[in-house]
Amino acid sequence: MKGPTLNQREQRRLQVLNRVLGGQLRVKEACGLLGVGERHGWRLLAAYREEGAAALAHGNRGRPPAHKTPEAVRQRVVELAQGVYQGFNHCHLTELLAEREGIHLSRSTVRRVLAAVGLRSPRHRRPAQHRSRRERYPQEGMLLQVDGSRRRYRSALRWAWPLSSGYASSRPCKCSATTCGGIRRPRSQSPTATMSRSSS
Repeated sequence: MKGPTLNQREQRRLQVLNRVLGGQLRVKEACGLLGVGERHGWRLLAAYREEGAAALAHGNRGRPPAHKTPEAVRQRVVELAQGVYQGFNHCHLTELLAEREGIHLSRSTVRRVLAAVGLRSPRHRRPAQHRSRRERYPQEGMLLQVDGSRRRYRSALRWAWPLSSGYASSRPCKCSATTCGGIRRPRSQSPTATMSRSSS
């Protein structure tokens, strides 16, 4: 009968325990080399004396995982994906399997099962939407901007819908006059002056 395959860590434990049984090391020294507590070291030594090298291998090695999807369910999912539900993406297929077939699996499990047989999700990704850029005018001052935002210009005034316009420039305004968005605007054309004239 073929014995268990030990990894590098387990092989080191085997070598240290052999030195303990040969009288070259004490259990406390062996635990320091293995990085385990003294109580666990005695447990390893007792299991090694009873079962041999097989006691150093992990107990679940060679066993199927408890949460593994049964092979019959995996084949059923593949059959449905290639037949009745052909053309459905993985997310939609997962929902239909639970609603109509009684097969409750996660989307990642369905994707993994179908990927193992070469079935990819047929979902088409939309291309990225790029905003349309406006072509620049050949000269400064050719773009007319209209401000229709609702905001309070002065605390004494009520809410209003101011309407002001100006000619945009490609260079920001650096003066101390009344400005709106970097556009040079005379004092007589300011929103406050416009509202004052309209209210009068």
